[in-house]
Amino acid sequence: MYDIGKSKRAEKAFALDDVAIVPSKRTRDIDDVDLTWKIDAVTLDFPLVAAPMDSVMSPQTVIRMGQLGGLGVLNCEGLWTRYEDPTPVFTALAAIEDPLAATKKLQEVYAEPIKHELVTSRLEQIRAAGVPFAGSVSPKNARDLAEVIVKSGVDFLVIRGTTVSAEHVSTSTTPLDLKQFIHTLDAPVLVGGCANYHTALHLMRAGAAGVLVGFGGGARRATRNVLGIEVPMATAISDVAAARRDYLDESGGRYVGVIADGSLAGSGDIAKALACGADAAMVGVPLARAIEAPGQGYHWGPEAWHPTLSRGLRAHFEPSGTLEEILVGPSSVADGSMNLVEALRRTLASTGYTDVKSFQRAELVIV
Repeated sequence: MYDIGKSKRAEKAFALDDVAIVPSKRTRDIDDVDLTWKIDAVTLDFPLVAAPMDSVMSPQTVIRMGQLGGLGVLNCEGLWTRYEDPTPVFTALAAIEDPLAATKKLQEVYAEPIKHELVTSRLEQIRAAGVPFAGSVSPKNARDLAEVIVKSGVDFLVIRGTTVSAEHVSTSTTPLDLKQFIHTLDAPVLVGGCANYHTALHLMRAGAAGVLVGFGGGARRATRNVLGIEVPMATAISDVAAARRDYLDESGGRYVGVIADGSLAGSGDIAKALACGADAAMVGVPLARAIEAPGQGYHWGPEAWHPTLSRGLRAHFEPSGTLEEILVGPSSVADGSMNLVEALRRTLASTGYTDVKSFQRAELVIV
């Protein structure tokens, strides 16, 4: 603990950039590495989840993500559930370069109401493809949309916000009781963002099948600048992994997945997140570089179009390859933004581990 003046104390926390993975005394053949990830009743080829952001996930890219072996998540509050054909909206957004004008346009297009029939039709379109998938909703709209999403046949419901707790207090509205709410649903729930041990333990006790660690949405710096809140991801993941271990003992064997969701710009960040204790990673930025990404080179999260307090600007990326190339290669760049799966496999092989569970014991150093 550190003294901050005479009345405050704080502990030291670490971001992913502050740590590095240390090789062990042995290495492994890359063909012996198994990246299979099982969460609830679903088994995936690799531990990557696509972030439910309109700039990366359309019904088509959710399907493609599942075909390649990962888990795609459609934002059920996004443009795909507000417009019958959102393609002209994406094109109009891509034509705006000025950040101020872009924010105003985002707020304008997201003012269109969400339509339940579009939520159903988009999710049924994905379900017809026969791939694992999920639908995402914010805590604010969970009561209104969760049942519609679950009835559409999703494998998971994702309740995702900047900061989510199992106990929201309000004097003006009836707050969402996550513990009661989750147990009424016929689909496993992944919930976050979460930043510490106690919140994670509370969410696990509420019945979450997986806990998202971090802010997600690409708004880490913006949230820090606007709200003064930040999640140092290495420390946060380690704390939530400790909650997972303690809850496993407390519950008599119920394992809750820990999913890193934020500050994951490339394959090196993903590897460090898993070494800190995550079971999987939710990625957005790398997928925004895909040729098929709906954002047409631009990337934004829900905080960017908040109607009264926007706190995230669009980012711009030049497309570098197809979604397949970004996930499973081959890579044409050397910066860790493509072939994420093989990069992760090579990290495990180079450090002597054959699966993610054992890799979570990898040694880390502060750099």
